[in-house]
Amino acid sequence: MSTFAAISDPTRREILALLRSGEQAAGDLVEALKRPQPNVSKHLKYLRDAGLVQMRIDGPRRLYRLDAAPLAEIDQWLASYRAFWSDKLDALGDHLGRSD
Repeated sequence: MSTFAAISDPTRREILALLRSGEQAAGDLVEALKRPQPNVSKHLKYLRDAGLVQMRIDGPRRLYRLDAAPLAEIDQWLASYRAFWSDKLDALGDHLGRSD
């Protein structure tokens, strides 16, 4: 399962954003997202398969937490684009500085 594919869906990105604040029960995610439980479960499975979330069972609850390690792949891919944008923004800053 590709990390890029996993974050391509807006619902999965919402789940990851919710999990940034810490571990949450599946029911809490369903409530926060205002989506049907089967729909949220499908997205959580996709994120688990991609390695972006981990699940543990606590009695009747399934608790999910973010595992950001796979996001390093995306960060690495974006590194070359940062240099591109950094150069462009520096040039814009220089231009705006001359315009004053």
